[in-house]
Amino acid sequence: MSLLRWQNSATGLNPVYEFIVLLIMILPYTISFIIRYVIALLAIAFYTLIERKFLGYFQLRKGPNKVGLIGLPQPFADAIKLFTKEQSKPTIINQSPFIVAPVLGLILTLMLWAIYPHFHPAIFLSFGALYFLCVSRINVYTTFIAGWSSNSKYALLGALRAVAQTISYEVRISLILLRALILARQIDIALISINSISWIIFILRPLALIWFITNLAETNRTPFDFAEGESELVSGFNVEYRSGIFALIFIAEYANILIISLLSVVFFSGISNPIILFTSDIGLIIKTILIATLFIWIRATMPRIRYDYLIQLTWKGFLPLRLAIIIIIIPVILLL
Repeated sequence: MSLLRWQNSATGLNPVYEFIVLLIMILPYTISFIIRYVIALLAIAFYTLIERKFLGYFQLRKGPNKVGLIGLPQPFADAIKLFTKEQSKPTIINQSPFIVAPVLGLILTLMLWAIYPHFHPAIFLSFGALYFLCVSRINVYTTFIAGWSSNSKYALLGALRAVAQTISYEVRISLILLRALILARQIDIALISINSISWIIFILRPLALIWFITNLAETNRTPFDFAEGESELVSGFNVEYRSGIFALIFIAEYANILIISLLSVVFFSGISNPIILFTSDIGLIIKTILIATLFIWIRATMPRIRYDYLIQLTWKGFLPLRLAIIIIIIPVILLL
């Protein structure tokens, strides 16, 4: 109380006025985050629609086209259906971890959208690249907790697969990102997106290709969707989830795909018009959509590979190649 009185006497403001001033100060940040997350959720909804449409065309069949105009309200109809269904759970599950895991996975994925590098930010994260690595590495724990808490052998096998493959490409993602940051000479994602005018994706094509393949495994997408192998594990780590809780896992997975596509553009692609900044946001969005479309294209094209092939590919193929590239890059950067 004495400290509060000293502060009031020093500032000369009533505590109520101080609280109002504090609210006014944080209001722009709050509005910015709310708009960012709402737009991210809308992007996720329509990305699922685009995926279903594209898969329909790839497989010579019609996609969703019954709800509304050419199926545009389909994502909202699916969301209403999932969140209004009765929530039934097996009796042998571990109750608290079973519910916490999907919620935590969605929170961690949405936390990554805090580093969205648009050109009118309300908050700056100076260590955006490190923030991405720290938050994305925690996400594997949600998959493991979801599989373990289900008390199902199929769910547990899917969770163990996810953990094992994460260990396989964990170091590789860090090494690839390290090379991109060395070339950009920044760890602030906003500054990288503004200042980077060189297309690293063309300078280091093997590195960009390895990054894309690793991201397929990171997001549990075909041909590396071992944690959700329907033909082997019924449905993988989420076999016991249904209705609204399953929708949280679904949203987190597609939000992760979009943010990975966005960061791939930032780290490996330069800005088309670095002088005219207001067009750079549009260019960033277009490139992100193109990379996100590749995820759908790969899903429609590639079959799931064998699990041991992924382990051999990451340990015996990608790791030596990445170490060789970083040994070459660092001396070249020091000489420049």
